[in-house]
Amino acid sequence: MRDSSTFGPATTTTEVLEGIDMSGKVALVTGASSGLGQETARALAENGAHVILAARNLPKVEEVAAGIRSSTGSAKVEVEELELAKLDDVRAFARRFLAKHDTLHVLVNNAGVMACPFGKTADGFEMQFGTNHIGHFLMTCLLAPALRKGAPSRVVSLSSRGHHISPVVFDDIQFEHRPYHKWLSYGQAKTANVLFAVALEKRLAAHGVHANALHPGAIMTELGRHLEPEDITFLQSRNRGMNFKTVEAGAATSVFAASAPELEGRGGLYLEDCHVAEVNDAADALNGVKSYALDPESAERLWALSEKLVGERFPL
Repeated sequence: MRDSSTFGPATTTTEVLEGIDMSGKVALVTGASSGLGQETARALAENGAHVILAARNLPKVEEVAAGIRSSTGSAKVEVEELELAKLDDVRAFARRFLAKHDTLHVLVNNAGVMACPFGKTADGFEMQFGTNHIGHFLMTCLLAPALRKGAPSRVVSLSSRGHHISPVVFDDIQFEHRPYHKWLSYGQAKTANVLFAVALEKRLAAHGVHANALHPGAIMTELGRHLEPEDITFLQSRNRGMNFKTVEAGAATSVFAASAPELEGRGGLYLEDCHVAEVNDAADALNGVKSYALDPESAERLWALSEKLVGERFPL
């Protein structure tokens, strides 16, 4: 029998979903063409959910979807093209999605980039902040009507322990007045993921929509495509001997956030290892969430800035 008190770093998606039936639930997973997104989508489909896999590489995600249909026996597996680094594409995606699905029960904001060289999105945003936060911000807000109709529903945003590296530097988010640093950029984008969950929870909790963020753990996936040898050394110094997870264990916290009865009616939280994490502001912290990532004032400041950047207000 499922006992969440025993969950930890090695817990897998299968263990998290033991005894949970996702039949009748519509779930959307971004970045579903590989790694954690692929495993999250597979696990939800295997347990009965109607899953939409979204990714920018359409042929690749089509192949993944075919594999999930074959391995799970589920025909309720769809594919959508989504480029989070282009706001016009995000809006077009949302229109297509809502034309097919007026109800959404689970949204897993899984896609992202990590420690990439300096670059800008199609709309001129620094690449990591623009992709990891702004693209998901716009998409989630546009899909809010479907989430409200699907209530009780959940929004799951993949942050990272990388948020320990930096708060959101509101005075220079785009690195216009300081040298670009790929890890500071990644850190503030991951902090933004947590703050977004806090702000979204404030707006949608009364409508039965709850939002949480999480750290999946250290996993070797395509997210690390930009890493150089010195980056591996940097990560090892920060993790200080902590073990890498399997993909099945890495996706477990995402699936936990999407399905766990223990989280019903709860939001604005940061999860790790299939548990709610405690605040840990120690300089050498290896776990927990920084208080600046849960700060309500910073969450509201980020929401206002995000609306300004996308040129649209969302009175959710």
